[in-house]
Amino acid sequence: MAFNRTLITAALPYANGPVHIGHLAGVYVPADIYARYLRLKGQEVLFVGGSDEHGVPVTIRARKEGITTQQVVDRYHELIKSSFEQFGISYDIYSRTTSPIHHQFAADYFRAMYDAGQFVEETSEQFYDPETGHFLTDRNIRGECPRCHSLGAYGDQCEKCGATLSPDELINPYNAETGNALAKKETKHWYLPLDRYQAWLEDWILNNHKEWRPNVYGQCKSWLDGGLKPRAVTRDLDWGIPVPVEGAEGKVLYVWFDAPIGYISNTKELCDAQPEKYGKWEKWWKQEDTRMIHFIGKDNIVFHCIVFPAMLKAQGYNLPDNVPANEFLNLEGDKISTSRNWAVWLNEYLTDFPGKQDVLRYVLTANAPETKDNDFTWADFQARNNNELVAIYGNFINRALVLTGKYFEGKVPACGELTEYDKQTIEEFKNVKATLEQLLDNFRFRDALKEAMNLARIGNKYLADTEPWKLAKTDMNRTATILHLSLQIAANLAIAFEPFLPFSSGKLKNMLCLDKSIGWADLGRIDLLRAGHALGEVSLLFEKIEDAAIQGQLDRLARIKKENEAAAQEEALKNWRPEPVKEPTTIDEFDKMDIRVATVLDCQPVKKSERLLQFTLDDGMGGRTILSGIAQSYPDPSVLVGKQVLFIANFPPRKMMGIESQGMILSAVDADGKLVVTSVSSPVKNGTAVG
Repeated sequence: MAFNRTLITAALPYANGPVHIGHLAGVYVPADIYARYLRLKGQEVLFVGGSDEHGVPVTIRARKEGITTQQVVDRYHELIKSSFEQFGISYDIYSRTTSPIHHQFAADYFRAMYDAGQFVEETSEQFYDPETGHFLTDRNIRGECPRCHSLGAYGDQCEKCGATLSPDELINPYNAETGNALAKKETKHWYLPLDRYQAWLEDWILNNHKEWRPNVYGQCKSWLDGGLKPRAVTRDLDWGIPVPVEGAEGKVLYVWFDAPIGYISNTKELCDAQPEKYGKWEKWWKQEDTRMIHFIGKDNIVFHCIVFPAMLKAQGYNLPDNVPANEFLNLEGDKISTSRNWAVWLNEYLTDFPGKQDVLRYVLTANAPETKDNDFTWADFQARNNNELVAIYGNFINRALVLTGKYFEGKVPACGELTEYDKQTIEEFKNVKATLEQLLDNFRFRDALKEAMNLARIGNKYLADTEPWKLAKTDMNRTATILHLSLQIAANLAIAFEPFLPFSSGKLKNMLCLDKSIGWADLGRIDLLRAGHALGEVSLLFEKIEDAAIQGQLDRLARIKKENEAAAQEEALKNWRPEPVKEPTTIDEFDKMDIRVATVLDCQPVKKSERLLQFTLDDGMGGRTILSGIAQSYPDPSVLVGKQVLFIANFPPRKMMGIESQGMILSAVDADGKLVVTSVSSPVKNGTAVG
């Protein structure tokens, strides 16, 4: 059907810390590009966002800092909102889930579903910390991974081996915040019976939305193929929206149920405040001629494509038309992590690179993780700025405007007769509007930006090939034509880049003194600036980023990496538990192992091997050589010389790296994962048997 308006939502960021480049690349820049594009086309658009201020992460932050939870969300809501504003994320409203309007709306939404019998009630045993008196969420339970036996795996995932887990699978689970051992306790909750929506969701997604991105469609199909199960919509917490039914004391709405309702309550907040501009909120959520687009990261696909649509369907709301979820952005080859401070925070970027919001918007869009995880590096950031924005786009604009000022007193010169090369150049960019629209309509923002930059490349090449600065000495009429056409290209660039680089486009429009009536519909025209039109003051559109600024960022990351390694080692030591005792054996089996004492005479790394050390031993029996794979635990193997160690003497000789190894050095795996050679505390005769 034909749509008369578009509602755009962007995932609500947790108000427990600042936002980083991963958030910007995955959700907010794409959403803003699309919103700006539709507005430029003159369409009716509402762009809604806000802070997600409930859930366990904010309460943990509050306890760590010794302040109230409200103080935490107040601080980060304002910081996030300010960062978005400074980066030009053009929300019509950016509100919050602690607002009175949201609290009432979310409670009413739950109550309406409850009264309609759309929940099921279940009593189950869940993990509980007897010392703190709190039930725990999956993410706040840690323990030993049952797959790889890594210590400190989360209740929903092991970050070392990547396994998806449940808290019940963890070995020796404990409270991630306090370290306390956990117990099980009965509790009652309300569940959304997703299994009732299985058939409808299969038809709606798998049959009617095959145009969705493969990552979105594929993840939905995987969930549906696995069979949907009821999901809890309430939790035992003291921070959140109280469950509005009898017998629910001490329970709040689960954050995944509460947060997406924020899209609706924030719309209501805006419409109630400005009904003359936006109309009633129901127009955006219940009228069939409204199209809804969710911009999210891939970790939110199931909530926005399966869970939230089931909630909307239950209460007669519109359903999302598309959910263009991006993959993840990594940082310098490592996963961005809030807890490890491995991120580029927007508020810090604004301080370190003032006035360069569009540079980051450009780099994140050019390297957008639309189909697979991508990597942000500071080297690429610098190269894209210096080699593309400065050397191509900025160079073309600066040359065209400066030469116009030099030769024609800053006024658009008249266009003379066009050469074949002029006509060829015009032909190259006359379809730019249609191409950009086709790409933007299909959420291919990376390719659309590339197309806009190609227009800048056309302009830059045109000036480089025609060399008007040379022609001005002999043919001013030809110079005038070249610069006239160049300025028309510049005006087109101001329009083409506006969804992507709003600050730079605004600056360029001011330099061109472009008529405010000229907009997206005029893209591709070569008569945007009439002859004699006076240009404004010229300045550089982009500036080079020096090596020192980039090195400062790399140094910062190096410090953080070092701190993280130290923290990880400390965490491993804190959470270390002895490995389970192996299967029972017998003294006869043990007696087969001939364990002896020897003194290390020499210990050297084996050439061309990263892990092997070559031990030369005095074993009391003429000496022997043993190779051991512990090089990474002993970067300076000379510390082992002179020590008395234990070795197995009756292992068959084995050649490694061309050297015969005559036994095995005994070592232990310490809590930090390092191998420690077992040594003798009191001197004994070399060759002494251990028994």
